[in-house]
Order: sequence, then C-alpha cells, then structure tokens
Amino acid sequence: MARSPFTLVAAVTAALPGAEVVGARALTSDGDGRFDSAIATLADGRELVIRVAEDDAAERELAEESFALRALTPGAREMLPFQVPTCVGETRVGEARALVTDLMPGFQIEATHVPGGRGAATSIGEAIAAVHALPASVVRAAGLTIRDAAGVRSEIQQLVDRAASTGRVPARLTARWRDATGDGDLWRFETAVTLAGLQAQSFLFEDDPQDGPQVIGVLGWRGLNVGDPAEDLGWLSGAPDAAEDVHAAYVAASSRATDDALRVRARLHAELEFARWLVHGDEQRRPDIVDDAAALLESLADGLRSDDLRVIAAYTGGVDSALDVLDRTPDTAATVVDTSMQTDAYRREDLWHDDADAETPEQPADGADADSDDAPDPGDTHEALGARDSSGVVGDDRAEGSSEEVTQDLTGISGVRGSDHDGADRQDAPAPEHQPSDIDSAEEAQRAARAALQRWTNSSSE
Repeated sequence: MARSPFTLVAAVTAALPGAEVVGARALTSDGDGRFDSAIATLADGRELVIRVAEDDAAERELAEESFALRALTPGAREMLPFQVPTCVGETRVGEARALVTDLMPGFQIEATHVPGGRGAATSIGEAIAAVHALPASVVRAAGLTIRDAAGVRSEIQQLVDRAASTGRVPARLTARWRDATGDGDLWRFETAVTLAGLQAQSFLFEDDPQDGPQVIGVLGWRGLNVGDPAEDLGWLSGAPDAAEDVHAAYVAASSRATDDALRVRARLHAELEFARWLVHGDEQRRPDIVDDAAALLESLADGLRSDDLRVIAAYTGGVDSALDVLDRTPDTAATVVDTSMQTDAYRREDLWHDDADAETPEQPADGADADSDDAPDPGDTHEALGARDSSGVVGDDRAEGSSEEVTQDLTGISGVRGSDHDGADRQDAPAPEHQPSDIDSAEEAQRAARAALQRWTNSSSE
C-alpha cells in the first residue's frame, strides 16, 4: 500500500536534522509505481523531494543515484548549462531506503510530443552534448564504471544471449541484434561521460518567449559512467518529430570526433530496452513481466517487417569505409597541381628524365617521380587513362599541335633530355641509321622540351 505524503515528509527531518517541515504534497512525476514520493516544504521556503524504494531493484537505483550526485563536484556542475539535483541526505522509512534531494523547477514533455525545430529539440541536443563533454575524471575519481567500446559491445552480446535463452525473443530480432554486435564498424567510437539511459522525462524545461522551451535541468543521474554516447540518444526512437533536430543540435554542439554509427547504435540500444525488461522479469521470476516484455518484442518484430533490417548488419562507417572509397578511386583523380611554370623562371633539372623513366603508351609521364606516392599505378583502368587523355595531357597530336602557342623558344638550351610523344627517346625505338647532325639534335631537344612543358602547362586540368 502506498505511503501517504505526510508519512514520507516526516522522514525528511531524519535525513536533514534541524529541518522544519511546514507542508507536504504528492509528487506528480515519477509515477511508475516503483517509488513512493512526496514534496516537503520547509519553513525557510525550500522544497525537497523524498523518494522511498518499493523493491530491491528500486533501492539499488536510489543508492546509485545518491552516489552519482555526490560525484558531481561544484566544478563539474559549473561546466553544465543546466541545473542538476543535489543530494540533501538519506534515511530509511521502515526497512526501505529513502533519498532526499532538492526539488527541480521546470516542466516535462513526453517523447512523442517533443516538437521539432528551434526550441526544445535544439536545447535537448545541446544539453546531451554538454553531459558528454564532462571530463572522464569526474567518473574516475568517484570510482564509477568506466567502459571502453569493447566493453560496451561485450555487455550487449551477453544481454542478447541472455534474452535469447528465455525462448521468448523472436528469432528475427535475435539474428538482427547478433548481426549488429558482430559488425566491428559499429563499435569504433570515442567513449564519453554518459547517463546510460536518458529519457524524455529526464529534461526539465522553461518556456522562453523568444526561443521556445529551453532545458534548465536534467534528472536521472544514477547511470553516470563512461561508455557509449549512443545510449543517451536511444529514446529518440520514440520522438519522431524531434529526432532529426536533436541529433543535428547534438552534433553541432559536440567537440567530439564524428561518429557515423551513432544513430544506428542508438536505435539498437532502444530496441534492447525490451530485452532488458525481459531479462529483468525472468531473473525476478515474474511471469507477468516476462509476458509483457515478450508481447513488446513480438510487436517490435512485427513493426520491423517494413523496416530495413540490413541497416545495422550491413552498415559500414568510420575511417575504414572512407579508406575503402579512396581505394576505389583512380590515383589520377587527386593529382597535385604543379605550379613550377607559373612564372618565367624554371629549373633545367625539372626537365630531366632518365631513360629508365621514359614513358610508354600505357603510362604517360606527368612530371611525377616513378617511386613517389603520387605516381600512377600500372594497374590504372582504361577509364582513368582516358580521363587523363581528355585533359590534353596524354594526347600526342594535341600536345604537339599546341606547343608553338604555349611555350617559348628553347633552341638555345643545350643538354635537355625528355620524351616527345612520337617515341624519339623510347628505349624500344629502332637505332638511327645515321648519326644526327647538330641541327637535328637541337631540333629534337627543342621538341622534347616543348612536349614536357606542354604537359606541365596543362597539369592544372588534371
């Protein structure tokens, strides 16, 4: 039988010696039946909340919240743009644990009613980002749980196996979740200070005439730890109007590395809440909870029939996917522009090419050293080479036909070696039948130089 508010507030004096209680009323929130709660009004005008656990699980939650609130030092609270409850004291009501905190102002919004756009959604995203920006030392100094990405993944794998062992999870859900835990790309993320289970009711709002509802307080700190930031975004699956704007505001306010899999893991955490409820009922030997959780899981599985079940299993994100994209891109797509001929000055050695580096029809010379990282790979596709030819760099006739218009007369320069595109310097060219004259050599050198300069001049088109 629920305790009356007067019975509850009488215990406040035990948690806060010297307090003078002058009023009592029921607490209209947190009405999930797991706590007896009331608001006590003190003679000095303060209002305190007292909550009493109804079972062992609720008692553990109160103990965890008390510990977490005490871990938030004044310095940590100063880093947050909203208020956090303060633990006033603890006591017992009969055999049950009771926690007394200060009453937080503000109103709450159900998840399905959180509006999109500027206001509540934006403020929520910024508030979550502020929590995740807290230093890990806040958690470490208090001796609270610190999990890395591998630890989070392992916990979820164990949860999926434990839920599946009850025989009440639809097979398609079990397969979906195991595919997700088996996808290594999903679990490459930067951990953060999280509350491991934020809900829409965790946020307290105050209406601003200009900007709409703004978060002024956050409840539910019992899960304070270092872990997966996606856990605090799972509830957005039940906020269809606000989800996009909350995510956008969170990303904009966060200074953390980009996490492409964040939303996918958030969806997974939301689905696994049903599995946790099932496991809880099974451990407590509560058939009513087990049946309720099983019905929720069946409904979830039915609702996913029109959903893309591959969104988790086939997801590839993060740095590795970016590298895969680069691997599929021809090397010529990112050629560095050579500006060596942007002025009238040039270096003779820039025109020098060893015979061993002479170009072939399959591998046109582009001024890059054959051993450098930017050198084209011999396995370049025909399309890649065709793209380079269209830029005017490879084509023989275009290079020769336009050399007179874009190059200067280099007849007076001696000792220049290069490759003209008619194969004069190729290693497989037939040996000359007669010794070339000085005039022939000069003309050949000039053609080679012009061809090389033509390639550099047109390199910007690459």
